[in-house]
Amino acid sequence: MSSKKFSEKDFLNIIDKAPLVSIDLVIENPEGKILLGRRNNKPAQGYWFVPGGRIRKNETLAQAMTRISKTELGFEINLHEARLIGAYDHIYDDNFANAQDINTHYVALGHHYKLKDHDHIQIDEQHDEVNWFDKDTLINHEQVHKNTRAYFINPNQGYN
Repeated sequence: MSSKKFSEKDFLNIIDKAPLVSIDLVIENPEGKILLGRRNNKPAQGYWFVPGGRIRKNETLAQAMTRISKTELGFEINLHEARLIGAYDHIYDDNFANAQDINTHYVALGHHYKLKDHDHIQIDEQHDEVNWFDKDTLINHEQVHKNTRAYFINPNQGYN
């Protein structure tokens, strides 16, 4: 797996020229509520969003799922324990550095994972708060990002 770090300028160039691929985690607790975190960073800063992260170059989907879940949640999820919901375009007008005229495009691979019990969730520095939302509240809450709501209301790839 590659461990190369990009300079801000190089990463902005990549964001300007190509989509990023990510894994989003729709985490459901035993009561049927969904875990969302309020984002500290752009894009989608200040919105409630499902946990997730970018897939790195030369990282398999299984490796990415393990790393992202460990980083974002504090425990590891095996790729084969999660159900693929579908692939979604997440297109934002801004970018992590707030550089002018550069938008961000993710191809997000949404995965559903149902907790077997009340696993302890450890949030990372990308979120200032986490909360459990029932599906009706999530769909109608103005501060839940539309890209998160899409996992629940898209009739072609929707989550049930």
